[in-house]
Amino acid sequence: MKNLSRFLLAALLFAAPALLAQSAAAPATPAPAMKSWFIRLVPRPTFLKDITENEKKVMEQHFVYLKGLFDKGICVFGRSVLDPKGVFGVVVVRAATEEEARALAAADPSVKAGINKMDVAEMRIAFPPKTQ
Repeated sequence: MKNLSRFLLAALLFAAPALLAQSAAAPATPAPAMKSWFIRLVPRPTFLKDITENEKKVMEQHFVYLKGLFDKGICVFGRSVLDPKGVFGVVVVRAATEEEARALAAADPSVKAGINKMDVAEMRIAFPPKTQ
């Protein structure tokens, strides 16, 4: 009996590291695939002509918010489109779902303040920006 106990203890000590390594290396649930989302931010048509001081402050917060997403690798690019029929903003973000992309857009201070309305659609980028 003593020999059996020693054998079992030795087998356990020998096998434990392998069992622990195997359980630690077990595949985790894979993260959902990230997609690109086109966000169009649309203010009133006269926005550039009659922007108020308060709206300028909100637009500064809007820039800081998007820059933060860019720094985290969530925002791919974004900028104003100076269409003569009415300026609007474009932003492309990386998110797993449309709901996540809409949540990112809805959290934008300019959307929260009611300055911009948002449209969101999935986008496939043919020529992604080069990483530095």
